[in-house]
Amino acid sequence: MKFDHYTVTILMLRPDAPQMSEKTLGQLQDEHLAHLSQLHDEGVLLIAGPLLGAEDRQFRGLSIWRAGPERVQQLIAEHPDPAVAAGRFSQAVVPWMVPSGAMDFSHTHLPRSRAEAVPG
Repeated sequence: MKFDHYTVTILMLRPDAPQMSEKTLGQLQDEHLAHLSQLHDEGVLLIAGPLLGAEDRQFRGLSIWRAGPERVQQLIAEHPDPAVAAGRFSQAVVPWMVPSGAMDFSHTHLPRSRAEAVPG
């Protein structure tokens, strides 16, 4: 059987995350969304979205990349997510494979800000 290879990143709330005002958190979220949207528009990030749950949950987001783990590590080092750079989150980079053809990703519009994100 053939497999398709992807890289998954998991965004995690740091236990030592700095306290921030609601206004600062909102601005940081907008910067985070714009960052993900840009990577998606460049074609390296296939999809990204939040992991739902309680406000204090550790796991916050999941992204699937069209690049190997080494390339993803390089990309996130060269162009860090603003929320990671601010110390709020950390990222785990995990290689992932699925049976070939099991998943198909098409380019879509990722929200660039909270104003564009309408929870469903």
